[in-house]
Formats: sequence, C-alpha cells, structure tokens
Amino acid sequence: MNPAPNPALHRFALATAGATLGLLGLGGLVTSHGVGMAVPDWPNTYGYNMFFFPVSQWVGGIFYEHTHRLAASAVGLMTCILALWLHGRPARRFMRATGGLLAALGLGVCLGWPARWTDALVAGLSGLALLGASLAWPRCEPSSKGLRRLGLAAVVAVVLQGVLGGLRVVLFKDQIGIFHAVLAQLFFVMVCLAGLLTNPLRTPAPTPGSVHPGAVPKAFLALFAAGSFLILVQLALGATMRHQHAGLAIPDFPLAYGKVWPSMDAGAVAGYNQRRVEMESMNPITAFQIALQMAHRLVALTIAVVVGAGAWGAWRRFGARHRLSRMALFWFGLILGQALLGAATIWSNKAADLATAHVLAGALSLATGGLLCWTASRYPAASSSQASVEPQRGKPEPVISLSEVAVQDRLKPGRFSPLTQRTSEMES
Repeated sequence: MNPAPNPALHRFALATAGATLGLLGLGGLVTSHGVGMAVPDWPNTYGYNMFFFPVSQWVGGIFYEHTHRLAASAVGLMTCILALWLHGRPARRFMRATGGLLAALGLGVCLGWPARWTDALVAGLSGLALLGASLAWPRCEPSSKGLRRLGLAAVVAVVLQGVLGGLRVVLFKDQIGIFHAVLAQLFFVMVCLAGLLTNPLRTPAPTPGSVHPGAVPKAFLALFAAGSFLILVQLALGATMRHQHAGLAIPDFPLAYGKVWPSMDAGAVAGYNQRRVEMESMNPITAFQIALQMAHRLVALTIAVVVGAGAWGAWRRFGARHRLSRMALFWFGLILGQALLGAATIWSNKAADLATAHVLAGALSLATGGLLCWTASRYPAASSSQASVEPQRGKPEPVISLSEVAVQDRLKPGRFSPLTQRTSEMES
C-alpha cells in the first residue's frame, strides 16, 4: 500500500535541490576567484567555531570561502531533515536517541572544556531541537523503501562531501578537490530525483502490460545513459582543469593557438608560455594542461552529438508533446547553453560569473540526464517487432472494441474462434 501524497514533503525536497544548486554556485565562485585556501583551518574558521566567526572579518576571499561553508552546513541540515521526513513516524525514535546523545555531549563538553563553549552550545542546541521535534514530527507514514534508501544515500553523500572539502584544506591537495567537485554533482542528482519521486501529481509510467506505442526502445535509454555518463566525465575534466588552474591553457576559441589542433612539443609550449607571460601576464602552462583542455572540447562535441541524437529520435518517435521528448529537447537546449557559456568563459578571460554559470549549467545538464534516464527506464522496453511498426508521430492508435474484433473474426474464412462463439451466443 502506497503512502498518501505529501505536498509539503515534495516542496521541501525541491527546496533542498534549489539550495544545493546555490551551493554549487558558491563553490564555483570560490574556485573561480582562486580563494579555496582563504580559510586555512577546518572545521573551525581561524580558530572560531564557524557559526561564531565575527561578521566583521568576512572580507575578501574569506567571504566566499566562509559563506560556502555555512551554505554547505545548511544543505547538510536540510538533507538530514529530508531523510527523516522520508522515514515518517518511525524516525522519531532515532531522533530522540540522537537528540539525547547530542544534548549530553554538549553538556559534557561545557563542563570538561569551558573554553570550547561555542562547540558545546551548538551540540546542545542541536540535541534539544531534535528532542523537541520528535514529540510531534514527522507525522506522515514512511515513504517507499526506494525513497528511504535514496534519503540515506543523500545523507552519506553530503557528509562525505563535507569531509572531502575539509581534507582538501587541511592536506592542501588539489586532487581531493576534484573528487569533492564530482561528488557534489552526483549529490545534486540525488536530491533532484527525490524531488521528482515525492511529487504527488507525478503521472505513473505505463506498466509492462501496456500497448507498444508507449514502449521505449532500448536504444533511447542507451543514448540517454551514454549522454549522462559523458557529462559526468566532462564535469570531472572541468574540475581537473579548475584545480589545475588550466581553464585558460588555450586562450582562444574555437581554434587553439590559431590551429584546429595545437602543437604540444616542448618548443611550442615554451613559445606559448613566453607569449602568455610577456603579452598577457598569464601563468605558464604545460603540455598536459593543453591536452586536458582539448580533451574537454572533444568530449563537449561528443556530448552535443549524443544528446542531440537522443532528442531528435525522441521527437521523431513520440512527438513534441510526449514527456520524454520534452525532457530530451530541454536537455539538448541545456547542452547548447553550456557550450556557449564555455566559449564565453574563454573569450572573457575566465570571468568569475561566467565560469560559475558554466558550472551550474553543467550541474543542471547532469541532473536532467539522470532524471531522463530514470523516467525512460520506467517505460516498458520495445521489442524489435514493435520498433518496426511505428505509430504516426503524436497520434494515438485507434481503439478497437470487442464487438469489432468479433465481426472481423467472422469475416475471416475458415475461422471460428472462442471469442466469435461467445459473441454469437450473446446475440442469440
């Protein structure tokens, strides 16, 4: 038995997804401005508990990095609330146990280490808030097992995301920042999927017993999955470029140092660096960074071809009004916008706002691809015989009644099926 629709839960899931997108934008600004190490300690901020860091010191790069940390804490809190809400009433027992533990921990820290009173206050207030909320919330029944598991996976992902961000600061490793960025994109897909699945007005996909016009060929799902995977690879390449400070390893577009494919031998790279330092006051680059930039461009072209093929095929088979067609066309539009923002980032000498918009468009593209894959997978797969008989685009097939079937059966010479016999008996 499915739980009753919960519009408030759906709205909160959407708010969590929106807050996550904003957090991705703040992270993009931190990287674009090169201020990832503006706060050198973690989880504190210059020795303060991050929630008690004086506002008067939020200046320069510290503003971007500290705001990013506070926003990450807010998203983490919202994710925990979402997971508890998905578990419904049974979550109250967990809330009471955790709340009591946090309250006791806060009291113990306050008594044992008075100098850490800010940490004790945060832990104690969090525990009391959990205890108070557990008296009357959540009131709903548990969501489906799949949704509950998705909520728990999101909590694990957001905690791991925060730890990776802290380790990137403490260990001063750019490589950790790459994993931090990729995991952020995957977490965004999770919360977007939670927003879709909690929608009380969501129309269920056809069941496996549906007629073939609603079926989706496996080739479409393969195209959608390939496009989503390529976008994830592209985001990983982009994160590597940002943390390698190679976003402008090639300063021109669509050509690369005036060529379709730039030379990457030692002499050519030395010439590029001489011109960058003398004429443009830019940092030197390596052959690897140039190759990374070219790989990013080639993958972008491949993504446009794959996603465009999927959108065109969906429009041709299902028509412009079908849910998959609309999603696929929107996805292709995002890819084109993403490519334009990437070009504008190069033409503007990596302006921070354009670079951040480029990151956000990439996150939306990955989330759209993931939701499209999930939606397509809910339709029954079309067999090869079904794929050969295509309905007219955008027009449903005619519905034939039982009486019409019986009449057609009678007209066939030498045929007298049980359906015809039953119809004749009813008429007599």
